[in-house]
Amino acid sequence: MPPAVTSDQIDRFRAAVTELAGGVEPGRRLGIAVSGGPDSLALLVIAAAALPGAIAAATVDHGLRAEAAQEAAMVAGVCASLGVPHRILAGPMGDRGPVQAEARRLRYRLLGAWAEEEELGAVATAHHLDDQAETFLMRAVRGAGAGGLAGIRARITLVAVPVPVIRPLLGWRRAELASVIAAAGLKPADDPSNRDPAYDRTAFRALLGREPLLRPQGVAAAAAHLADAEEALGWIAGRLAAERLVMAGGKVRLVDPAGLPREMRRRLAERAIGLLSGGRPLRGDALDRLLRLLDGGRAATLAGVLARPGADWWFAPVPPRADRPRNRDGSPGASIAINPDRLI
Repeated sequence: MPPAVTSDQIDRFRAAVTELAGGVEPGRRLGIAVSGGPDSLALLVIAAAALPGAIAAATVDHGLRAEAAQEAAMVAGVCASLGVPHRILAGPMGDRGPVQAEARRLRYRLLGAWAEEEELGAVATAHHLDDQAETFLMRAVRGAGAGGLAGIRARITLVAVPVPVIRPLLGWRRAELASVIAAAGLKPADDPSNRDPAYDRTAFRALLGREPLLRPQGVAAAAAHLADAEEALGWIAGRLAAERLVMAGGKVRLVDPAGLPREMRRRLAERAIGLLSGGRPLRGDALDRLLRLLDGGRAATLAGVLARPGADWWFAPVPPRADRPRNRDGSPGASIAINPDRLI
């Protein structure tokens, strides 16, 4: 019987890990997040073939389905057969937002603690090209900007995880990963949520499957180009922030925003709010509403920060007992409510 992973696939995987995480240093294994589904099982099999003795795996049991414990035990058995150390991670779910968002927070929190305890060099997840195409379309219909349309990043840093999170399979198709599982003779776990029409991703997956003009490779390539554009815009915004954002007396002053492109005003306002709120970057339309108000000469509050327009824009913590900011004519300014579930 031929091996489940070809030499070409091994080379591709090693090259991706080297590019994203600098390879695997001696004594610093690569962590593999394995749910038991077909994609993550394929990641496990490929990583075990490409990096023998240099990986460790973990499965997060969110406690959402009765089958989860059995699936985690299945992964443990596969890892034992491959000679890969494995841990089952579990913890309480939060209740701050939708179930999927809370599951993601729990997953990365537990993976982060595991990565720190095991002194891993990076943690790899099984996101692939088809996931990227689905994500792009989902965000496009919601009106996302360049950052959102850049989709799933090949390498990210998260507060909850002390090492890089990498996606070495972003150039791989779902069908290729399925063939790896078939060749290995494994039966992956079946999560019914992947077929639940209540989730947007399910609908976009079906759309990509039945519309030949929506080539996943082309959609994913567009996301990659936008990731490059987003990196360039972030670099420019960083240069401008060094020149035009001035801290003074607990406030932030944005010098002469009028001549800047709108996207740069938006990014600098976001940075100013972040400096004062200590919060995570905003996404959605809250920041866009703030920008429209400031451009129109109106004051507003967002995330506990009062923004005032003028030749320079000023940002300061909302004063105690101040229900709403005031405009220059004495009229109340706008207070922009944000949904905490819309925070990155």
